[in-house]
Amino acid sequence: MVPEHVEDSVHTARYHLWQAEAADFVSYRYALNLKGLEYKTEWVEYPDIEGVLKKLGAPPTGKKSDGRDHYTLPVIYDPTTKRVVEDSAKIAKYLDETYPDGLKLFPAGTDAFQAAFHDFIWEHVGHPLLMLAAVDTTSSLLPRSQIYFRSSREEVYGKRLEELGTEEEWQKFEAGLEKLRGYLEGNREGNGLLLMGARSGITYSDIQFAGMLVWAKVVWGEESQNWKRLVGLHGGKWDMFYAQFSKFEQVDI
Repeated sequence: MVPEHVEDSVHTARYHLWQAEAADFVSYRYALNLKGLEYKTEWVEYPDIEGVLKKLGAPPTGKKSDGRDHYTLPVIYDPTTKRVVEDSAKIAKYLDETYPDGLKLFPAGTDAFQAAFHDFIWEHVGHPLLMLAAVDTTSSLLPRSQIYFRSSREEVYGKRLEELGTEEEWQKFEAGLEKLRGYLEGNREGNGLLLMGARSGITYSDIQFAGMLVWAKVVWGEESQNWKRLVGLHGGKWDMFYAQFSKFEQVDI
């Protein structure tokens, strides 16, 4: 395998990513692409995640309701350092620390702010979007993963996925986006499209939200009424936000 390069080729690294066979939040992929790292993706179906991650030596990320270990994606393995890193935010911090040249996803002094933003974006934007996109996410998967995704989510929520995407969830989603719009436009530095402003540039918080937009676009489809409704909000702001990350979406197949 050829060596992969970081930015100006001062460093070399090679990555194997384990990702479910689904449109998922893609913050970690943005992080790798923004850092200029080449990598190889290992595509994994939902029922196989635990076995693959155990074999890799990845730690569990939590506990299931019955007390068993819970394994989730994304995970990266860096053969240069022999490190396995789980969770998008931890991956971004690892890349900053291990390959410090170029863009900093967690600029000095921003950890607390970005942790607070993580809580905000998941509660007010990510969770409503999950409800709205649950059925279409299921449809985007291969058959084995469809069965697993549907049964596991319906067990958690106590209802069929078709019952989740209500107009009430749309109202929650739009209210969360309105709050986010206010935060972005309150930042007078730059064009109101980056949370830290133009001087700091793209941060992990930006790519976390951008990953949600990519997920919605992929599972809904660009011509769907849902996507058109989303990008039509707030004068097309979210389409403009999304557009600045499109060049970092490349995926190795």
